[in-house]
Amino acid sequence: MPDAKGRRIALGCEGSANKLGIGIIAHDPVTGEALVLSNVRDTFVSPPGTGFLPKDTARHHRAYFVRVAKKALAASGVSISEIDCICYTKGPGMGGPLTSVAVGARTLALLWGKELVGVNHCVGHIEMGRAITGASNPVVLYVSGGNTQVIAYAEQRYRIFGETLDIAVGNCLDRFARTLEISNDPAPGYNIEQLAKQGGRVLLDLPYAVKGMDCSFSGILGRADDLAAQMKAGEPGPDGEPFTPADLCFSLQETVFAMLVEITERAMAHVGSNQVLIVGGVGCNERLQEMMGAMAAERGGSVYATDERFCIDNGIMIAHAGLLAYETGFRTPLEESTCTQRFRTDEVFVKWRD
Repeated sequence: MPDAKGRRIALGCEGSANKLGIGIIAHDPVTGEALVLSNVRDTFVSPPGTGFLPKDTARHHRAYFVRVAKKALAASGVSISEIDCICYTKGPGMGGPLTSVAVGARTLALLWGKELVGVNHCVGHIEMGRAITGASNPVVLYVSGGNTQVIAYAEQRYRIFGETLDIAVGNCLDRFARTLEISNDPAPGYNIEQLAKQGGRVLLDLPYAVKGMDCSFSGILGRADDLAAQMKAGEPGPDGEPFTPADLCFSLQETVFAMLVEITERAMAHVGSNQVLIVGGVGCNERLQEMMGAMAAERGGSVYATDERFCIDNGIMIAHAGLLAYETGFRTPLEESTCTQRFRTDEVFVKWRD
């Protein structure tokens, strides 16, 4: 039921990868405004040169779920009785972490007598981005460690216009960080971005793999790994001069981001939009925002992006998207509160939009 101010309130649980996030949001029934009441996150960080394994990540989420939930509830200033529903990430994502957080969400729902709402992770990113930036009907570039998609809304679905054919752009960057044994704290992609700012003396030749509206990143990663091996062996670059990890990071970013800008621009032309919304963890990258901004400005358009509070996986985006669905009458019965590693963005019926 609504709180004393007439607001609907949801608690959202996110744990599809190495971020465990729990957030609480309120929707004002008069203005439609979404108010973030709390947004707490804890990240599983693996050692340099390694990735995060599903079993280790799931163990982290189980260990920290209760304390993160308590922090989120305390920070929100609302009581359990004022919460209308418990939202959780149904997918896509890593099986072990997804399941661990779903168990936590079910437990809260049963303990507190609340209804469950399963949420598509990608739709959570999109709706949170729209709410924070005010973008009305943008072309969405969704870029993260597990997903790379160009999306536009049509007829109550988020339609996928283009996507990766193999690995996600964030996975490409993360895996190259492992090759260079860059720290995973606070995030490998962030550390590559900082290194790239020190490069630029030379743009190393990497494959440019755009195929229609789709991209491929595995070959680029393979070539970047080869160049890293040459660098470590002391071999010179194409201009006969030594090159550095910063030059490699710069070249990798410039190449993959140019590919993303190209397919996004093509989608904008197709749907007649002059707005671009960048969501997902890679969307925090300032160079990607800069390149996308230059393209959009040439078209008389604009770019919308959020900071790390909302770009990186978080519980508040799950609470927001779940509450939007809840307000249309959507519920997830306990016996159907499963998880799936494959849950496409365009499978969701977006009843809350015209």
